[in-house]
Amino acid sequence: MTETFRQRVRALDWKQIAENMLRDGYALTAPLLTADVCSELIECYPNDSLFRSQVVMQRLGFGRGEYKYFKYPLPKPVAALRTELYPCLARIANAWAVDKPFPADLEDFLKICRAAGQEKPTPLLLKYEAGDFNCLHQDLYGDVAFPLQVTVLLSQPEIDHTGGEFVLVEQRPRMQSRPMVIRGQQGQAILFPTRYRALRGARGTYRTNLRHGVSQVHSGRRFTLGIIFHDAK
Repeated sequence: MTETFRQRVRALDWKQIAENMLRDGYALTAPLLTADVCSELIECYPNDSLFRSQVVMQRLGFGRGEYKYFKYPLPKPVAALRTELYPCLARIANAWAVDKPFPADLEDFLKICRAAGQEKPTPLLLKYEAGDFNCLHQDLYGDVAFPLQVTVLLSQPEIDHTGGEFVLVEQRPRMQSRPMVIRGQQGQAILFPTRYRALRGARGTYRTNLRHGVSQVHSGRRFTLGIIFHDAK
């Protein structure tokens, strides 16, 4: 399984992905998960033994819907994707970085997280039903944060659900915020910044702040896999 994910991740056009992220603030990949693997992950949701915690969004003012954080060891598809995507995204992150470079290997980065007291896994499954939505937010769980993250679409838009588009909002200096609505297909991954992104300007490259969320689901059920590379306290 790991070899299959490695091949799919390495087959992506990472030069184009890096250009898209610099130009647009995000990139949408070719499908990384088959329909069968998407279904297997969705079927994991009721199995509480796989998760360390559950969040009901409306109780906390986060929106409507719910999500669950996986516990270690992660399910094989989740662990494989996280491991294989990290080095490719680290190269992009290091091109944007203004501080120390990020390690090339996920395990080396997680050692930095553990040294900061961040040991809880952050990959998660999210479930939305009709009327649910996710308010704009950022996934920061401590002092250590990897600047890029991934959402994988597990459900089939217009078949399993309607509505529920992925939304990014960029807060540009001295300008009004820019919304981006991203529509993908089952198995595709959206790559986007955790907090900031690099942006080319007349005076060079600078950083802008982004938040992400999900628009209201109109019908059906929408499941997604979130892959965050830093762990939580």
